Amino acid sequence: MNYYKYDIVLTPDNQEFREIVIASFGDLGFESFVEQEDKIEAYLPENNKNVSDDLINELSFSPMFEYAYSKELIKDQNWNEEWEKNYFKPLLIADKCLVRAPFHTDYPNAEYEIIIEPNMAFGTGNHETTSLMIEHLLEMDLNAKSLLDMGCGTGILSILASMKGCSSIVAVDIDKWAYEGTIENSKLNNIDNIEALIGDVSSVENTHFDIVLANIHKNVLIDDMPKYKTLLNKNGLLIMSGFYDHDLVDIERIAVSLGFKSHKKKIKNRWVAIAYLAENTK
Repeated sequence: MNYYKYDIVLTPDNQEFREIVIASFGDLGFESFVEQEDKIEAYLPENNKNVSDDLINELSFSPMFEYAYSKELIKDQNWNEEWEKNYFKPLLIADKCLVRAPFHTDYPNAEYEIIIEPNMAFGTGNHETTSLMIEHLLEMDLNAKSLLDMGCGTGILSILASMKGCSSIVAVDIDKWAYEGTIENSKLNNIDNIEALIGDVSSVENTHFDIVLANIHKNVLIDDMPKYKTLLNKNGLLIMSGFYDHDLVDIERIAVSLGFKSHKKKIKNRWVAIAYLAENTK
């Protein structure tokens, strides 16, 4: 399938405004997004005839911010080349976890080696939030634990969790590409204990886990934290990322109100990944 890549520039640009744009373009039918330092890349299937430039131009976010965009058509067969050239280089995290694509030939040895097939889902470890979540997992004893991976992207966190001994894993994402990518990447890494689902947190109601991972946007995290609490076993861990350090006060307020106890926090380039202990569960 061919895709139109829209490069969206915000003025002014901050994470809150980016979340609004991603949500709005997602409602129109855009399937995936990649956040760069100076822009958002949004991907629309070429065969989606319901979205026109006129419809996009009708979106207005004034007076909060303005946006401008350009677009180009990207052929499906060029994805590997595009990712290798612009996005996806072999990445060693915490000197222990290597993330690479099948086509990479020059990379270091590591205790854990995760192979990710490039596709429209993001989550290759290059973004701070993903690498911070990986660092949390690397420091944990996951043997025989059950784990939920919300907003699983490529399935990278679920795959590492399996490699580290998790007994059962459920990976959930609203994005079709993420769902398919998680299944494909699990097979690529010889992982057979990850159940991939399309949907949101309601997809796993009445299930309980030792660990819940959620690398999603701040507003989704705030809305869903009460649901995460009901999914955790006693003394379970909720590990979240996808927000900046200045958003932490809002996250902490909800966490405290739900009875979570702060366990461990990591910050990189103002991005945060924080773990909470659920001492008491319903």
